[in-house]
Amino acid sequence: MNLDLVEKIAAAVLYEGYILYPYRPSAIKNQQRWNFGALHPQSYALASNGTDAWTMQTECLVQADVQTRLDVKIRFLHMLAREVGAFETPLPETEIASETNFQVVASLEVGGQTFHTWQEATEREVSIENIDLSALVAKPQTHTFTFQSSHERECLGDASGQAHGVLIRRQQSIEGEIELKAERVGEGEVAGDGLFKFTVRVMNVTPFDMTTQPSRDDALMSSCVSTHTVLGARGGAFVSSLDPPEDCREAAVKCQNIGTYPVLVGEEGERDCILSSPIILYDYPQISPESAGDFFDGTEIDEMLTLRIMTLTDAEKGEMRGADEHARRMLERTESLPAEQMMKLHGAMKGTRQI
Repeated sequence: MNLDLVEKIAAAVLYEGYILYPYRPSAIKNQQRWNFGALHPQSYALASNGTDAWTMQTECLVQADVQTRLDVKIRFLHMLAREVGAFETPLPETEIASETNFQVVASLEVGGQTFHTWQEATEREVSIENIDLSALVAKPQTHTFTFQSSHERECLGDASGQAHGVLIRRQQSIEGEIELKAERVGEGEVAGDGLFKFTVRVMNVTPFDMTTQPSRDDALMSSCVSTHTVLGARGGAFVSSLDPPEDCREAAVKCQNIGTYPVLVGEEGERDCILSSPIILYDYPQISPESAGDFFDGTEIDEMLTLRIMTLTDAEKGEMRGADEHARRMLERTESLPAEQMMKLHGAMKGTRQI
């Protein structure tokens, strides 16, 4: 398994749509976050009458024997609310206390740096390793996970020691369940060998108060965002869901995938890893070698976005730099892009493959 290749594809899926051009918090399109693969708390999703999801299911086929072991990795973004609080008048940093009054503002400039009220995200990962497929056929498994809430407060001071405000970061807890099950759908030549259907179901069961008529932004703070599943097989081989061999086609058609699409990932021809994501991909997807980095758009229009960023005003770049570390790194990478790398984005001749 080419882990580096798999991780690059998974990271592109994880941050698809995280922040959109013009990459500024004040842009209307960035004031209401949207992402693929958002699993909301169960109570909120059920109240939406099917508009929002709280569960995701992957089903795929694996050719295995009694020695086969499977690994499951669930990845998602856990949203974090970052608020900027401004003091009415600057105060010495030594006099700031937790009860000091402040007013939440959209942005605040301190010491030449601008801080914005914004939604950041923490990467979350849940791994279940060394799963005995034979044992799973006999008895399904349920695994639970919890990520605790947090509350951090950071003083925003200048070089003279005067505090102009505070940065508040709040993160709600998330609770989830992962159901695993397997069933035999075809016999092999040796007892215990054969074709199996493997099912992974991810659920957001976070307790969520619906009596206060929460908004979608409230629900997102307790949601698993950009949720996707990575499956690995040791001593076995997954079957393509897009182009299964003739003897597996009937069983493949019966696999039910809900809110996600499993594809083979890795080097062409390898069948030991599957990425099941909320974004439709083809088997063995790749990041274009001409791409200099992530623009959170699946590397579809890197040249256009690079040119757009270069034309931003100094004020616009300042806001982009203050959005978060992802936007800042994107800006720094674009501004330092060498001419030869820019020319590579303009066009490339590629060979075609037979489908």
